[in-house]
Amino acid sequence: MKIVMLGAPGAGKGTQAKKIAEKYSIPHISTGDIFRANIKAGTQLGVKARSYMDKGELVPDEVTIGMLIDRIHEQDCKKGFILDGFPRNIPQAESLDKVLKEISEKIDFAIDVDVPDENIIKRMSGRRACLNCGATYHVSFNPPKKEDICDGCSHELVLRDDDKPETVKKRLEVYHEHTKPLIDYYKKAGILRTVDGTKDMDKVFADIISILGDK
Repeated sequence: MKIVMLGAPGAGKGTQAKKIAEKYSIPHISTGDIFRANIKAGTQLGVKARSYMDKGELVPDEVTIGMLIDRIHEQDCKKGFILDGFPRNIPQAESLDKVLKEISEKIDFAIDVDVPDENIIKRMSGRRACLNCGATYHVSFNPPKKEDICDGCSHELVLRDDDKPETVKKRLEVYHEHTKPLIDYYKKAGILRTVDGTKDMDKVFADIISILGDK
């Protein structure tokens, strides 16, 4: 089973991707993980990627796709995989489909975790992080025992820059411009399935399982 996860930043697609990967015993593949692995291993593609990242530039699609294809050819992807954070735009989706077709493979499902922008802004602006031990909380859904203090190490919790409302709004603008068109792309391909991401995390997961089928 080969799955693409879609959804705005903060929609919870990463969390669901990990749960799906665990249930179906397939690898959860994120572009961030691929970049880090290739850079650490000093691969040719990793060196190329780092040269762009060090200059603060986006890594070109051909480099990203090259690393992705190397990854999905690994032994643990024989039963399938779940992609999180890729593709980010139509050209990437087209390139992915082309490469998979060359090896007689295809994406089976594109799962869109749908959450309205206002919910995402509220959800992300409620996050609090401990910069000391890395623990994360939410003022509404998972509050610390003592306000703004980490349960684990007693350090002060902070609202990270990435989670501030103005930053989230900018990230959502980028998503709507570049990534949201993928919804129509996969709808036309007949493999798009949409779930209501405003529900409880376990209910969202149950909805996804009803789409993918049990083992």
